[in-house]
Amino acid sequence: MNPRSLEKILKDLHRQKITPQQAMKKLQTLPYENLEFAKVDHHRGLRVGMPEVVYCQGKTVAQIKKIIQSMNRVGLSVLATKLSKDNFRKLKSSLPKISEYNETAQTLVIEKNKRQKKSGLIIIISAGTADIPVAEEAAVTAQLLGSKVETIFDVGVAGIHRLLDNLEQVRKARVVIVVAGMEGALASVVGGMVDKPIVAVPTSIGYGTSFGGVSALLTMLNSCAPGMAVVNIDNGFGAGSMAHRINILGDSPGTE
Repeated sequence: MNPRSLEKILKDLHRQKITPQQAMKKLQTLPYENLEFAKVDHHRGLRVGMPEVVYCQGKTVAQIKKIIQSMNRVGLSVLATKLSKDNFRKLKSSLPKISEYNETAQTLVIEKNKRQKKSGLIIIISAGTADIPVAEEAAVTAQLLGSKVETIFDVGVAGIHRLLDNLEQVRKARVVIVVAGMEGALASVVGGMVDKPIVAVPTSIGYGTSFGGVSALLTMLNSCAPGMAVVNIDNGFGAGSMAHRINILGDSPGTE
């Protein structure tokens, strides 16, 4: 349930287009639907501005399918993350035609409001090509939530001139997401060149002493560049969500 669909139900009831019983039926899954193995939070969009997201790792195909069907029944947009290509193939026949699977990001999107105008601008930068899957997850997330997104890939510090060639574009953003593995230095470099809030995402890309992304995480946490926040390793979804919330602050009703 999202604010628009709830408002429509209330208006239809007020105009006597539906009966109180029909309205109750539409609202009966608020605030959540109990599937025993999962309690699907249909009320989350009303509370925090974005629907519950399906994290697919650790779930069976049958469980993922039932959660998506539950969200579909109440008209929610769906974002499923960390969905493997093999599991998507097993789900495909049960999904609506508007479903979009991004193999690189391992995301599934069922967007119910594609006509929504995208707000502001988030620029997503990846240090290397190997960081693109995490950057793509961030992009898919922010776009579904309603932000305009542009990407700049493979501009890491080993060839810093590649970033400098794109600085004019970067400076147009309201928010910048920087995705980097190895030593994670790119976030600090960008933070020293732009006046926009930065969401830094360490990735698990790197050789042995990168410790699965811990080296990049520590570099970003210890950055001397101001205005930077850091999310967890490989957490493109978290970065996209945070950047979106910052991006739309000036568009929110009542904001001065």
